[in-house]
Amino acid sequence: MKRNMILAGAVAVVLASALSATVAYRFGMSHAATGATSGAAVANGAGKVDPATGRKVLYWHDPMVPGQKFDKPGKSPFMDMPLVPVYADDTADAGGISVSGRQVQNLGLRTVAVEQGSLQPKLEVSGSVTWNERGLTVVQARNTGYVEKLYVRATLDHVTRGQPLADIYVPDWVAAQEEYLALRHMQGENLAVLIDAARARMRQAGMPEALINQVERSGKVLARTTITAPNSGSVLELAAREGMTVAAGTTLFRINSLDSVWVNAEVPEAQAMWVKPGTAVDAHAAGFPDQVFHGRIQTLLPEVDATTRTLKARIELANPGSRLAPGMFVRLALGVDNRSALLVPSEAVIRTGERSVVMVADGEGKYHPSEVQTGQEADGRIEIIKGLQAGQKLVVSGQFLLDSEANLRAVGTRTTPAASAPKEYAVVAVFELLDGDLAMLSHPPIPELKWGAMTMGFTVPKDGWPKDIKPGQKVHVAFQVPAGGQPVLTHVMPIDAQGAHK
Repeated sequence: MKRNMILAGAVAVVLASALSATVAYRFGMSHAATGATSGAAVANGAGKVDPATGRKVLYWHDPMVPGQKFDKPGKSPFMDMPLVPVYADDTADAGGISVSGRQVQNLGLRTVAVEQGSLQPKLEVSGSVTWNERGLTVVQARNTGYVEKLYVRATLDHVTRGQPLADIYVPDWVAAQEEYLALRHMQGENLAVLIDAARARMRQAGMPEALINQVERSGKVLARTTITAPNSGSVLELAAREGMTVAAGTTLFRINSLDSVWVNAEVPEAQAMWVKPGTAVDAHAAGFPDQVFHGRIQTLLPEVDATTRTLKARIELANPGSRLAPGMFVRLALGVDNRSALLVPSEAVIRTGERSVVMVADGEGKYHPSEVQTGQEADGRIEIIKGLQAGQKLVVSGQFLLDSEANLRAVGTRTTPAASAPKEYAVVAVFELLDGDLAMLSHPPIPELKWGAMTMGFTVPKDGWPKDIKPGQKVHVAFQVPAGGQPVLTHVMPIDAQGAHK
């Protein structure tokens, strides 16, 4: 019996609390309904003069719910703060809105100055090492002959400049040498012309000058020649084998130097403007963490990969000790040239996909939206190409609220074209829970949409739900209602226990 009485008492307390909360909520909303008026009623209240400032008042509103207008001052039914007057001279400024000093503090508005500075983008890409084709040498047979001996027997063997590669026996050289030696041993007048002609025939037969000089010194027929490496490198192709017959012009060896290598780097096309031939590059290979390989961009190949949207840059790197081998991957740091530009924090720019807008602080609580043209972005700062001047003050916190107010007044630059984008609504709600990409919010009645007070799901903003908002916490949200679709949140701002934005 006692237990039932205790249980009944607890239920009564819960019901009383719920009834009290409902009454208080309905009282606040009824106050909003009686205070919020139509355009005609607001017009009746318009024309009043604020005794504190002597300025003409158009209407009063809550900056957190700017779409709701009131014809007299008082306390906001949505938040624990007084209504704010909207003055006639606020709308006189082209594209401007005005916010009181107290509201600036409550909204947490912060401003920064537009600076003339140097943007230092960090461009790091990866690339694969390949052969430097400018270091390729081809060794061919100069005459028809026979390969008698090979000194290099496998591809990719390393050779040095002047190293013997093969011995070739050339029968055609025998007759030319014998004719030359026979004329050398003859005696008589006018033999010098004949000797010079015999020497010329040896050259025409393909004999190198060093071999001709050797025949002169030795006085013997030398039908064999040793082919040597013209430069140091690795043997990429070995087309000769002992005993085989080779014709004039046959490629016997292909040798490529490793003193320098090429690296084919993939540069995102959006960052292609930062790179150009001659740009310095530092490379790091996983196998040699303590060594830096230096080089420069040799050329930008005129082709963009359709899948990765990257531009290929050919980089030539010095390769001391021939450590870098074709096929290796390296990380590249491109020495991007710094340039002077107008810079603002990235968070100050409101991006809509079609344009970029900033809120400019004009001083004395006045602000106006301004469309800008942006450039490159790095280290939390973005380049302003057009639309601002150095020294101007920009809002970097709470700017979307000011922009929403400017859109509601239909002044200045709009971040969303009114003819094509859904209308945006603002309301103070209570966050209940997060279910996937839906945020469950409890909101008061929204007369414009003919919605009553309810708990419903809203699609979270594109950048996700803020992590610092807990269930049961008040939030100021702005949302759009696509035709026949789920309401989509565009902005979310938490409210602390004192009713101020965090």
